[in-house]
Amino acid sequence: MRIATTYENGKIFQHFGRTEAFKIYNLEDGLIRSTEMIETNGTGHGALAGILAENMVDLLICGGIGGGAKAALTEAGIEVISGVEGSTDQAILSYVLGELVDAGVNCDHHDHEEGQGCGADGCGSEGGCGGGCGGGCHSFEPMFDGINVGRNVRVHYRGTFDDGTQFDSSYDRGATLDFVCGAGMMILGFDRAVANMQVGESIDIHLMPEEAYGPSDPNAIFTMAIAELPGSESLFVGQQVYMTGAMGQPFPVTVVQKDDYNITLDANHEMAGKELNFHIELIEVL
Repeated sequence: MRIATTYENGKIFQHFGRTEAFKIYNLEDGLIRSTEMIETNGTGHGALAGILAENMVDLLICGGIGGGAKAALTEAGIEVISGVEGSTDQAILSYVLGELVDAGVNCDHHDHEEGQGCGADGCGSEGGCGGGCGGGCHSFEPMFDGINVGRNVRVHYRGTFDDGTQFDSSYDRGATLDFVCGAGMMILGFDRAVANMQVGESIDIHLMPEEAYGPSDPNAIFTMAIAELPGSESLFVGQQVYMTGAMGQPFPVTVVQKDDYNITLDANHEMAGKELNFHIELIEVL
């Protein structure tokens, strides 16, 4: 899988249409096998989707993006996760851990016609929008209020199921989780819990699926004949692999059942339908 990030000095560049470079990560089995840099050489937003498509990119991680750019990328079969800030390396790690949430079209001031102002282009055109899309293309409308909403926060956390089994812990990794509170980068319940925390405060929360990874969708579970899915004969129950969608975009599925002739795959997120518990400690507000 090839993942591109808008890039500037090791961080996610916040204006998709003006990015001067992409950093591309080649992932295999959840591990970064190699990276490479691609210069855009001043190419406008209209051609950036083509550049990524030519370089066989499957997923773009970026900051701000408008509707026109998002549509062009989708048409090219490239998945987009927007609203991400901070280190590109950290963003890739967060993606692998399933912690990134797409903020969607988050330049909501791009309502002009093509060629006027920002031209609905994905933060790239000259003129209008304060000569640079205002405050960094983060004119998002958070779903909740709080003293930390819109600010960069740094937390430690531990996640467990109701039986006490731990499924994740930043403490064990020895690295905090950094994100913009209220920007849609985290699951809703976690994000909302941090909104009014004070630095040094610790809380414990219980989340229903609707506030976490959503309910399990039975329509996302499907059965195929092994003969129609080359390579599936070697798969085993519990294994997670990537399939390719109609637009060429990869998506993860888990093998949930298999016999001599058929294989059943689940495209739901592995945490879908589950109630989750989190211990959260707010370390710093940046």
